Amino acid sequence: MWARVAQLILVNVLTCGLEICMAAGTIYIPPLLLESGMEERFMTMVLGVGPVLGVVFVPMIGSASDRWSGRFGRRRPFIWALCVGVLLSLLIIPHASSIAALLASRPRQLELLLLVSGICLIDFCGQACFTPLEALVSDLFPGEEESRQAFSIYSFMISLGGCVGYLLPTVDWHTGSLAVLLGGQEPFIYALLTLIFLLSLLTTAFISEEQGVGEVSNKRLSSTTSVAPKSSRCCPRPQHLRLVVKGCLSLLPRLYEMYRHVPLVIRRLFVAELCSWMALMSFLLFYTDFVGEALFHGVPTAQPGTEERLHYDEGVRMGSLGLFLQCVTSLVFSLLMDRLVARVGMRAIYLSSMVLLALATSVMTVSRSLPLVTLMAAATGYTFCTLQILPYALTCLYHSDKQVFFACSKSLPSLDKKRAEKMMLPPGAITQHYSNGHPGGMAGPGTSPKGLAAAPSLGLYVSLPMDSLLVPPPIPPVPPRGMCLDMAILDSAYLLSQVLPSLCMGFIVHLTGSVTAYMACASAFSLLAIYFSSRVIFDRGDLNGCLSLST
Repeated sequence: MWARVAQLILVNVLTCGLEICMAAGTIYIPPLLLESGMEERFMTMVLGVGPVLGVVFVPMIGSASDRWSGRFGRRRPFIWALCVGVLLSLLIIPHASSIAALLASRPRQLELLLLVSGICLIDFCGQACFTPLEALVSDLFPGEEESRQAFSIYSFMISLGGCVGYLLPTVDWHTGSLAVLLGGQEPFIYALLTLIFLLSLLTTAFISEEQGVGEVSNKRLSSTTSVAPKSSRCCPRPQHLRLVVKGCLSLLPRLYEMYRHVPLVIRRLFVAELCSWMALMSFLLFYTDFVGEALFHGVPTAQPGTEERLHYDEGVRMGSLGLFLQCVTSLVFSLLMDRLVARVGMRAIYLSSMVLLALATSVMTVSRSLPLVTLMAAATGYTFCTLQILPYALTCLYHSDKQVFFACSKSLPSLDKKRAEKMMLPPGAITQHYSNGHPGGMAGPGTSPKGLAAAPSLGLYVSLPMDSLLVPPPIPPVPPRGMCLDMAILDSAYLLSQVLPSLCMGFIVHLTGSVTAYMACASAFSLLAIYFSSRVIFDRGDLNGCLSLST
């Protein structure tokens, strides 16, 4: 038991380090893009490039990870590869101007290209890295209750990383000797993030994945599909990179088929999580810019040192403080989530978090009080914690009883009707027998003679054994689904939730002339999230309606 807890802690050290980099690193992205001369509507589009890449490639990474087998396990090779991209971005973003000056005589365009490339790289690699990390947690703790407890610790470490990440930019590092040596606050912050991330990455060398689980899963999957290349059973080495890339590309047509046959429970959870994350990300991505412009009346494009620019920088720091308080709230609720779920249930927790988000973003839309807006930002930590725990706990619940949850859209009456049509019986024949007779083939008033099926409207009897009609056919086995694939589908909802706001928000702000549109859109998305969250399958009791309703 203690060995598994130690494994969970080691996994989540990297989770915490990664979240520190994502939180602190992305705070400076909007200001850096605006300082480089990019318009706000194009800046929001740049923020959507990384999530677009994630929507395309994260399911491929998840499916490939489910089928991988080697000396380093199924998850760690993908974690390490994505971490390399994070490290490169941490080096490129703060030094884009210096690198461009070394490589070009007119470095302005090259600087902007390097900056955009580094931003897209950290967005994609950082967010995609969470998918194999989540799958690794579910591998180590597969049961319903233990997975919920494990993901509570996972959410705690993400919240802790967010606290540290959002707290770092609130401190004025300009006067420090090391910051002066490195060239300012941003280079110092990114150098510190690089050190933190390297130390957290080293802990993955001590993680021992459960080899047996991966091998059984691969054997089971290989009996029904040939997606994974045979070379994936080899140890991950540099000479196999070409085969890995070829195997990932070969997954594209298979992934299309997988998405077509996504179970109903996963589809409903995906739509609910998409709307929920769209509401939360509309707030998270643009909150610091909203505070800097709407509350402090700063101008991000103003020259450094001017009053307008100083006001904006102060607003960004106060926005970081609000996000820090959000992570503190999330951290507290991650410790209490298991008890809350046991007391009131997952449905009440999920829906209440969406209602609170709608309320908080509505208040931020109309209020210009800094303390009130900061309080509402802190309250959204409850929603953030919920979205970090419950969707993945639900996925583990679905996988714990696949025959029930993944086959819930099949209804026996529809199967019987299809069989009746094939035998050219009237549509009401089977229903007539069930209503007038007794289930199980027992004789009753109004039934046909033993061994015959009645077609009352024609006055005919069909010579057919009754057992073939009354005994429902066995439910066909559910095709095996990898855990990491379904985790990737949920993470695709998270990534897609950033794409749509990123593409639209800049134009909406440009049309309205106010950054208040960020919070108004977040409030509208929250209302959608409340509706679709009410349709999620939270337990076996929700499956009764699943048999009669379709999405």
